[in-house]
Amino acid sequence: MKAEDIANYLQSHPDFFESHAQMLADLVIPHPYGGRTISLSERQMLTLRERAKELEKKLHELVELSRENDALQNKVHRYTVALFGARELTSQQEVTVRNLREIFAVPHAVIHLWKEQPPSTEVMAFADQHEQPVCTHRAVHDTQGWFGESAPHLRSFAYLPLRSGTHSIGLLILASEDEQRFYPEMGTMFLQRIAETVSSALQTYL
Repeated sequence: MKAEDIANYLQSHPDFFESHAQMLADLVIPHPYGGRTISLSERQMLTLRERAKELEKKLHELVELSRENDALQNKVHRYTVALFGARELTSQQEVTVRNLREIFAVPHAVIHLWKEQPPSTEVMAFADQHEQPVCTHRAVHDTQGWFGESAPHLRSFAYLPLRSGTHSIGLLILASEDEQRFYPEMGTMFLQRIAETVSSALQTYL
């Protein structure tokens, strides 16, 4: 008989130990962290303690994640307030980029508005095609050159299409020398909020 057969039998017959109560009391099993044996009840207590530790660890992780999200929400709020404090287009663009550095510690950021700087056909198509931010380890089309002297050192990018209705009006790009700052699998919810906020702030001027 295999161990699996015994386990299946006991699961199918929960009353087995009721009719063999003494056997349950006398049963001893190896200690999971030592050479001695312990009773079944002691082993159950160890299992419960291990589960309690795992739950405590998960709770700690959730609390830390909540704190990080709260901090990020606060940064998005500060960014939004700064954007709507601008009074003309040039100032709006400068505030958009500067506050990405100051509030979010994004080392490199550029914004191109089609009204002022018409893009290549490929970049325009890219911005029109994507309604959500796109994170990548490679610059899209000819956009790496938008970063000037820093361009050769950049290893990760976040592309935030700026939109008015169904059409793009520009592109905001965040970049870093750190390959893991922006990556294809990362969540983009907060990046999307930034893109929508910037797009809304620009509507007055476009």
